[in-house]
Amino acid sequence: MQGPEYFTYLSAQHLENLNLSAEAIIQSIEQLLTTARQSHAWNAPKSVIMPDRRYLMATLSAADDPPFLAVKALVLNPRNHARGLADINALVTLLDSDTGVPLAIIDGNWVTAVRTAGLSAVAAKQLARRDSSVIAFIGCGVQARSHLKLFSQLFPLKELRAFGRGASNRNALCQLGEALGLRSIASESAQAAICDADLIISTVTFSTQLVPFLDAQWLKPGAFAAVTDLAAPWIKQSFSELDYIVIDDREQEAVMETPLVNPHWITGDLTELVCHVIKGRSTDEQKTAFIFRGLALGDLALSALAYQTAQLQQIGFPIKRE
Repeated sequence: MQGPEYFTYLSAQHLENLNLSAEAIIQSIEQLLTTARQSHAWNAPKSVIMPDRRYLMATLSAADDPPFLAVKALVLNPRNHARGLADINALVTLLDSDTGVPLAIIDGNWVTAVRTAGLSAVAAKQLARRDSSVIAFIGCGVQARSHLKLFSQLFPLKELRAFGRGASNRNALCQLGEALGLRSIASESAQAAICDADLIISTVTFSTQLVPFLDAQWLKPGAFAAVTDLAAPWIKQSFSELDYIVIDDREQEAVMETPLVNPHWITGDLTELVCHVIKGRSTDEQKTAFIFRGLALGDLALSALAYQTAQLQQIGFPIKRE
């Protein structure tokens, strides 16, 4: 059997034009995590090379349903800022998981931003209070904006607090919050942003020179934190203050050289949470957190959802096979 005559390139603009809802994104991730627990989807631990200040990473995941294999390659280089480039650049290749026929090349920056927010949202559904109305961001870049777009669809948000090193990113995040009808505040310190917030999203760009400056003791009773940045900006010992910690993947964490958090403080991982092996929030007073490295199944879920939606909407640039 011959493969399709064309494969598809999906740019960031193509992907934005899909207008994927938070509900669709969350459902795609939850479905794939459930499939993985049934041994019909798989992901390998992420591979990382750090030759200097660069962070070079690749992920691999595949499933029988949906029948795709996704490989993402990503480079984080803090020197890019001086070159007028984004700190992070990535690309996803999508193949048929049965035949290996290439199907799509997908902008990896969009996939990384949306899948990370999607993973946080999946955890927040069960770990955050449903009446959460104040959201605080530590780090105000691409990841913060993607989280705000999704979380504003999940919670009755009224106030946004933003703290970050770059005024332009901070102001852009506040403007997005105002466009969503939120009272938006540029906080003078990380502690001022976090204290009394219901939802805390930390998206600080990874750097080997970063000195931890966030303290989990600042979280109020009932707060939920989505820690997307390898927990690098957090004082690790302060996580002992939390009542409930979920990570993305126990198996991946077991082979990593440096743990995200003390293993004794971990309640379970995201698959266990979604499949109800562990319970979510049980009281309004619990301090909860989702601390994660990034999950390859999330890349696959978003890439598959984007590709299938683009095919239905006839969005994307076709590339003819020679």
